[in-house]
Amino acid sequence: MKKLILAILIALPIVGMAQEKVNKNTELSFEVTGNCEMCKKRIEKATFSVKGVKVANWDIPSNIISIIHDPSKAPVEMIQKAIARTGHDTPLEKADDAVYDKLPMCCLYERNKK
Repeated sequence: MKKLILAILIALPIVGMAQEKVNKNTELSFEVTGNCEMCKKRIEKATFSVKGVKVANWDIPSNIISIIHDPSKAPVEMIQKAIARTGHDTPLEKADDAVYDKLPMCCLYERNKK
């Protein structure tokens, strides 16, 4: 009986910690410039390359990406840098001109001059 009570007392904090970890994911949306289905695949692939991203969906007409991620593993800055490395501008990161210039013609979007 003592062993059963001891096992329960040891298991309770472990169960509590597991429940705390369940809700670390948050939703995030921001603009990513692009034009077409090829852009969509490239942007979403770059987003999923960041460990901690669970869901990524880039909407072509609005240029808004919706993400569910664990911010402790995938901060927004890291996600936007990964996207910019593929040639697409985000609010925090501008893609390198050389990378942008290598995009297919259909993917060349109008860039803001900053």
